[in-house]
Amino acid sequence: MKIISVVGARPNFVKIMPIIQALKARGIQNLLVHTGQHYDYAMAGVFFKDLNIPRPDIYLNVGSDTHARQTAKIMVEFEAVLLRVKPNLVIAVGDVNSTLACALTAVKLHIPVAHVEAGLRSFDMKMPEEINRIVTDRISSCLFTPSSDANENLRKEGVASSKIFLVGNVMIDTLIRSKPKAGKLKTYKALGLVKGNYAFLTLHRPENVDDRKYLTDIVSSIKEISRFLPIVFPIHPRTKKNIKKFRLQGYLKNSNIRCIEPLGYLDCLNLLMYAKLVLTDSGGIQEETSVLDIPCLTLRENTERPITVAKGTNIVVGRDKETIIKAANRILKGTQKQKKDIAFWDGHAAGRIVDILKNFLTSNFERISLRS
Repeated sequence: MKIISVVGARPNFVKIMPIIQALKARGIQNLLVHTGQHYDYAMAGVFFKDLNIPRPDIYLNVGSDTHARQTAKIMVEFEAVLLRVKPNLVIAVGDVNSTLACALTAVKLHIPVAHVEAGLRSFDMKMPEEINRIVTDRISSCLFTPSSDANENLRKEGVASSKIFLVGNVMIDTLIRSKPKAGKLKTYKALGLVKGNYAFLTLHRPENVDDRKYLTDIVSSIKEISRFLPIVFPIHPRTKKNIKKFRLQGYLKNSNIRCIEPLGYLDCLNLLMYAKLVLTDSGGIQEETSVLDIPCLTLRENTERPITVAKGTNIVVGRDKETIIKAANRILKGTQKQKKDIAFWDGHAAGRIVDILKNFLTSNFERISLRS
C-alpha cells in the first residue's frame, strides 16, 4: 500500500501531523508532498519544526499566484508525481487551493482521494474555500468529517452514506498533543502581557482584508477594545500590505496593541491558551478556542464550523464595528459562553481515519493496483 499525503498551507500542516504518525504506526507507506502554496519560514517552515513533521518527500515549489494560476501550477506538477509514484490513494486535508488541485488531479488519473475535514459548509460561494470544499467532497472516495453537521451537509448533497465517516477533528489531535509543550513557553510574557488579561487577534481572509470598509471597521473596533484590554496581533503578510495600502496604520499605533510578525504553531497556541478573549476570521482558531474554553469572536458573517457556536465558545459577530465592540464588552464584564464536549474531539481522530483507510485499501487493493 502506498499513500501520498498533500499539504500546502499553514492549516494543512497542523492537520497532517497526527495522520502521518498514525500511518507510520500502522506500517503504511506514506509520501508527503508539499505544494509550496505557503513557502517561507514564518508561514510554513516553522510549522514543520514545531510539529516535528518530517521533511517533505516531494516539494512542488509553486509559490503565490492568482487562484487559477496557482491551482493550475499545482495540477501540472502533481500530475507528474502521480504518474511517477503511482500511489494507491491520495489524502487531501482542509480547503485550500492545494486540496482542490491535488484531489482533482488524482481522480482524473483514477486514483481515489480521501478528504479529511469533509462536509464543512459556510454556504457562502464568495469564499474560495467553499468552492474548494464542495468540489473536493464531490470527487472524493472517502469523506472524513469532524462533526455531525458535516455529515448532514453531505447527505443533503446526495453523497452516499457509505462514503461518509464521522471521525472527529485532527486539528484537536495536534492541539492535545502540543498543549503541554506550548503551555511551558513564555511567549505572552516576552510580549509584556499578563496571563488571562489580553486579547489575541488574527485576520487574514480576503473578504475582510481586501475590502477597505471592512478592514477599516475591524481595525477601528480593535483600537476601541484596546482601551480596556491589551491586544496582540500577529499580522499576516496580506493584511499588513493592505493596512499600508489603505493607510490604516494610525489605528494600530497604540501602546496597547502589539503588532508582531506571524507566529509558529507553539507560540500561537501559547497565546491562545492564556488569552482572555480571541478575535479571528480563522476557521481553525474557532475550533481550538472551543476546546481550550476561551471566548472567541469570529469576524465574519458566517462560519463553516457551526458546531463551535452550538457547543463551543464561538460567537459570530460579523464586521460591524459596534457589534464587535459590544460583544467584546460583554466578555470583559464576565459574560462568557460555557463550552460543551464535542463528540470525537478527543485526540484520536487520525487513528480512526487511518484504520478506515487501511480497510478501504485492503478491500480495494487489487482493483486499484490493476489501475496502476
